[in-house]
Amino acid sequence: MNMPVAVVGGGTFGRGLALAAARVGRRVVLWSRSTRSLGHEHIQCTTDMAAIAQAELIFMAVPSPHVQQVADMACKHVNGSHLMVHVSRGLVGDELTTVSQVLRSRTPCRRVGVLGGPLVAEALTEGAPSGGIVGTLFPEVADAVIEAIGGPKLRIYTTKDVAGVELGSAFVGLVALALGFAQGQKLGPSTLAMLATRGLAEGARVGERFGAQERTFAGLAGAGDIMAAIAGDRRPEIAFGRALAEGLVAGQAAERAGAYVEGAAIARRISDWAARHDVAVPISTGIARLITGDASGPQVLHELMTRPMGTGE
Repeated sequence: MNMPVAVVGGGTFGRGLALAAARVGRRVVLWSRSTRSLGHEHIQCTTDMAAIAQAELIFMAVPSPHVQQVADMACKHVNGSHLMVHVSRGLVGDELTTVSQVLRSRTPCRRVGVLGGPLVAEALTEGAPSGGIVGTLFPEVADAVIEAIGGPKLRIYTTKDVAGVELGSAFVGLVALALGFAQGQKLGPSTLAMLATRGLAEGARVGERFGAQERTFAGLAGAGDIMAAIAGDRRPEIAFGRALAEGLVAGQAAERAGAYVEGAAIARRISDWAARHDVAVPISTGIARLITGDASGPQVLHELMTRPMGTGE
């Protein structure tokens, strides 16, 4: 407990994690590319990656396109004694490599994990009652996360289904974007429910190819996370989808969202991967076409509603 917790990434989620750890009395080293103070005596903000070496537990809170580069920077300062947990909703490359695989391949850290579920930056920052789930094969990683940020207002569950949490988080980001679009189009609760449940079913089908357990998509990493999005937890994916519904193009929607939106970045890659591997992902494909401007909202909805019924897909 004398060791600090390290957070790599100074975005809203990284800052939220730093504040959550400081709130339970932990010292925190927060690395970002630009120095910014959070005004908390227990949080040391730095641009020197070497500072993370003093921590045992390192949270990686950077968007998936930057994970490889930042992991290469971190690898010079970490070793097998460090525990590394990421919070990305993204997937890397055309073959949908998970972020935990990237961390294991590009750093000496072998004891890795992923933190997912209905956690959002605002709740972490404000200390609102919330919860999440850690996917890891190593009990000491789960224990370290619970000790670092868990408490009366933040309940942390654990699972060994790492792939399930990673794929679940990625598909929640994708489906949340679709839900935002549907809300912007004034579509009703039945439509939202269909998009949410069938979108997670697509995630489970893809996840099965990566060894994920279907039940994980029905828990905090999947259904619980989607419920938070529908309830209005102010996540950027919803804002992105609503912006598309207003007629903004992808770049403008991203600016409106005010944060990097993983779901928008991975939609096409998931659709293309599924086509190569003969996995049905009609909602993901529809979202990809919507983002690129290859189809309108009414077109996508018509295609989804006129698919053969009773197939379970």
